Amino acid sequence: MEEIKLDVQVRNEVGSRKVKAVYRSNQIPGVVYGGEQKTPMAIKLDRKAYEGIMRHHQGQNVIFHLNVLEGDKKLKDYTAIVKEEQHEPVSDTLRHIDFHRISLTEEIEVKVPLVAKGEAPGVKNDGGSLDHILWELDVVCLPTNIPDKIEVDVSALKIGDVVQLKDIVLPNGVRTKHDPEAILMSVAPPMKEFELPAEGEKDIEPEVIKEKKAEEPAAEAGEKAEEKPAKKEEKAKKEEAKG
Repeated sequence: MEEIKLDVQVRNEVGSRKVKAVYRSNQIPGVVYGGEQKTPMAIKLDRKAYEGIMRHHQGQNVIFHLNVLEGDKKLKDYTAIVKEEQHEPVSDTLRHIDFHRISLTEEIEVKVPLVAKGEAPGVKNDGGSLDHILWELDVVCLPTNIPDKIEVDVSALKIGDVVQLKDIVLPNGVRTKHDPEAILMSVAPPMKEFELPAEGEKDIEPEVIKEKKAEEPAAEAGEKAEEKPAKKEEKAKKEEAKG
């Protein structure tokens, strides 16, 4: 795990108006907390320097040696990791950083990226898809033992196969509190294609039903119309018999 020195300035500007002044000077407001010193310290740091470091490491955990200054005067030297970044919801501009003080001789819990290694036959040959059930793994270790990533070998996975936590070997000095049965990655079968009915087909059945319903009253009317002449003829015969 690489350790990087970073100069930060004590921030006496508090409140929304003061923070806006920090933004205008192309700096990022932040706070340092935790460790033996219970009181959080408000700081500010150069945006360009910090974002350049994080772009280079691309999501990896970084140990910072914060050189805390007040003007040109050095006040403190903290070892810390980034606990949280706050971004603007729309522009994704970095607005605030929380640093957590740590000791290099005490274990900490951090998230480490899970990365697939190899190509699964179920994907390459059978058209399946590799599903990441977990993208990160919570690990416990000394700060100096934090791995940049944990590789998961998927080169033997067929359709329906999975890799569980118990199937991988963590680096030396690294452990996790996760359930050993937890699934990390799996290979899902390809999506089935369904044929859509031709245009107009789905309307045939409702039309037939409607026609039948429309024809029923007409048929009944026809039957009644046939009944009337028959009754008249029968009545005429009876009258003729009487005469």
